[in-house]
Amino acid sequence: MTTQSSGVRFHENVHGIYFDDLDAFQILHNARYLLLIERTIGSFWQRLGWGSWRDMQNNVDAQHLVRENHVEYLRPVSGTGEVRVRIWIEKLGTSSLVFGFCVMPMDEDVDYAVGTRALVRIDLETRRPTPWTESFRQKVLPYLRKDGPKAAP
Repeated sequence: MTTQSSGVRFHENVHGIYFDDLDAFQILHNARYLLLIERTIGSFWQRLGWGSWRDMQNNVDAQHLVRENHVEYLRPVSGTGEVRVRIWIEKLGTSSLVFGFCVMPMDEDVDYAVGTRALVRIDLETRRPTPWTESFRQKVLPYLRKDGPKAAP
């Protein structure tokens, strides 16, 4: 078994898992996965040059909403420690973007969890979908999976 991120250019962060992240069984609580994904995506935006909240407000491509999250929990993260979270882009549409992600241990490329997050860029006045700018498309294109979306394990 290998990781869903095989063969793609990805962005990765290391995150600590603390006592208050665990459920009653000492396993990473299911809701914490989305928090780790959110933090990794935030770090990705910073890598692309979206630093502060003020930068985000002035950047029309930062005006997007989460359409959906999908997470498959493949094996539990037990106890405290650290995990790696990788993200990449599965699909880039006219006004949508789908991140792929996986959560992995520090010492092997085997997934604890995999999933996707879909975003839609919106016009703030109309709240309707609107196309990504060409400069945004060029910045994220290197992270797009070249061989099409990968099937779930």
